[in-house]
Amino acid sequence: MARNLGMGVHFKERETTEDVPKMNTHMKLERRNKSRFPLRRDMRYRLLEGSTIVATGNGETVDMSSGGVAFEAEQQLSTGAFIELSISWPVLLDANCPMRLVTFGRVVRGDGGKTVCTVDKYEFRTQARSVPAKAAGSRSDGMLQRWADGYRRESLKARTACV
Repeated sequence: MARNLGMGVHFKERETTEDVPKMNTHMKLERRNKSRFPLRRDMRYRLLEGSTIVATGNGETVDMSSGGVAFEAEQQLSTGAFIELSISWPVLLDANCPMRLVTFGRVVRGDGGKTVCTVDKYEFRTQARSVPAKAAGSRSDGMLQRWADGYRRESLKARTACV
């Protein structure tokens, strides 16, 4: 049965439940609230535990959404640790300037070389056309530390407000 919803929009109701798509019993239910997009890009990471950078390395993204990134890392990363990812972005600024997507979040899980982290904050930055060997390691500007400190303060405020 078709119904007119106004403004030229028509809606067809299903006659029976036989035309409703059935869930494949081999498929898992999706846990994510946001769609993930397959995107293979080179990246660097820095892992913070307490107030110390405990790991840095390179990897490659597997997929990403506005809420998280899955990536392949050189090493197993600690669940719950604060992480900064610096991902090469596929689009040039003004058609000539390379960009990086820098995200800050927490490591959610890792298995078999694949790690998943949240994206709690992000920003785009311009990057040099070539990265000198010395600069390829970690920065020492403390941005990850400042973000993690702010995150901890906000979490503490939220917990004390509930008490």
